[in-house]
Amino acid sequence: MMTSKAASIGIVENRLPFFLLILINVFVGSMVGLERTVLPLIGEKLFGLASASAALSFIVSFGFSKALVNLLAGALADRFGRKKILLMGWVFGLFVPLLIIFASAWWMVIVANIFLGINQGLTWSMTVNMKVDLAKPSQRGMAVGLNEFAGYMGLSVMAAVSGYVASTTSLRPEPFLLGFGIVGLGFLLSLFVPDTSRQVVRQTASGESSLPFWQAFTQTTWKQPALSSFSFAGLTTNLKDGMAWGLFPLFFASGGLSVSQIGVLVAAYPLTWGMAQLFTGPWSDVIGRKWLIVGGLWLQAFSLWALLAGLFVDTLNVSWAIGLVAVLPFAAGIVTLVRMQESLKKD
Repeated sequence: MMTSKAASIGIVENRLPFFLLILINVFVGSMVGLERTVLPLIGEKLFGLASASAALSFIVSFGFSKALVNLLAGALADRFGRKKILLMGWVFGLFVPLLIIFASAWWMVIVANIFLGINQGLTWSMTVNMKVDLAKPSQRGMAVGLNEFAGYMGLSVMAAVSGYVASTTSLRPEPFLLGFGIVGLGFLLSLFVPDTSRQVVRQTASGESSLPFWQAFTQTTWKQPALSSFSFAGLTTNLKDGMAWGLFPLFFASGGLSVSQIGVLVAAYPLTWGMAQLFTGPWSDVIGRKWLIVGGLWLQAFSLWALLAGLFVDTLNVSWAIGLVAVLPFAAGIVTLVRMQESLKKD
């Protein structure tokens, strides 16, 4: 029989598992940070990739695999439980540093990033879902904000650390040896997290419900204005993030910066993102989500155009790529402004 204590809802009421999930997501983000500084430079310097499309193919493989797994992760979690899916994600993560260290051709790096996409799709999705399961409806912005804070802080720190290790040793294998420790600690901590299936039952009993897969898909892609706006906003934000991952290290390297200096610059971006989550998550529980989303999208666009204005003519190809990416979050902000109704329910 389910007791009220076992199925308690609220961040304070579940502070120990909630804190553990925050700590786990530090390691989840660190898996991406491990590659953030070094991998684009490996493609250029060790594998001699001359074209940007070839160099950025590892991001495409990561993005497609993560997107597909995100699509399936919810259904898998409902069937097997969130904790099992979280642990499964760490198993896939073990192949990432292994393949990169022993890669003899670029296609092995692409395969490594397919595994990274699976790892992120399972682990990041489960940590945020489990936090939302534990939180009260009025605390969901805070729950998501703390999750993103932890993940991007881990990403930022590891981007700087891997850049420093690479600058003092070599581009590989030394930076990626850290990956085995990240996976091991993430898996070990995940063993101690209680599954949130009881909280899911209670949230569902209190009025929360789920839709069949295809109905949810159509609602979130075009039928429901607010949900489709969220999807477009997420698409443009992730596209911009992929650009920062793939192009910024190459751009900074072309300016003569060292690997350690590139690591610091690459780390500054997710560090700011993560720190801001401490304020924007709880703030959204108070003022609502819409204007924070619109403002954030437009700020992304204008910051990239500010960067575009400072580039020189000899980097025109990169500058145009950055400028074109900047158009999308600006457009997504307009779509969100027009189509989305505020989702926060005031008492």
